[in-house]
Amino acid sequence: MKAFRVETGLVAPMDRANVDTDQIIPKQFLKSIRRTGFGDHLFDAWRFQDEGDVGARLEDRRPDPEFVLNLPRYSDAVILLARDNFGCGSSREHAVWALLEYGFRAVLAPGFADIFFNNCFKNGLLPVVIKEHEADRLFDLVEQNEGFELTVDLPRQSIGLPGGETLGFEIDPMRKRKMLDGLDDIGLTLAHAEAIRDFEHAYYQRRSWLGQ
Repeated sequence: MKAFRVETGLVAPMDRANVDTDQIIPKQFLKSIRRTGFGDHLFDAWRFQDEGDVGARLEDRRPDPEFVLNLPRYSDAVILLARDNFGCGSSREHAVWALLEYGFRAVLAPGFADIFFNNCFKNGLLPVVIKEHEADRLFDLVEQNEGFELTVDLPRQSIGLPGGETLGFEIDPMRKRKMLDGLDDIGLTLAHAEAIRDFEHAYYQRRSWLGQ
């Protein structure tokens, strides 16, 4: 997966609590486990006014001009600002894939559903838990300032605002290391491939009757 270190970019506000995974990527699009092809259908029922059918061409769809991600000022956003309990609902990993493929690299929210939170770290999308009052302030700043950008600095565990102010956040040290190195659980295991091979070789040398 792609490593995450420092990301500076435009912020898009998703000012709704309890956004569930079926809203992030509706069930009719869960036809693949290839991790691609989901970005076009992110928030499909909200982004479009027509029914989302599998195989429909994006250029034939009718975007909802009022939906936040369809507003030109947020068209290149890489940071999603959300409300509490983001990613609740079913445990579909596709929700994270859709956010990543659409272009988001980090999601800031006061809280995340546990399974979605874990899936983020397995795929390179950084979920940052911020305080409720910090979220309120950031939503105000985004609304009042077109082109509002933040810098999410994982090594420093900080969120940089325009003007130099920073907000801190906590993250599990192991998860932080995996994000910095671009390693999912399998990648982390394979980083010790030589040690694993040495162990297996020694193990079977001592127990040759087991065979290999």
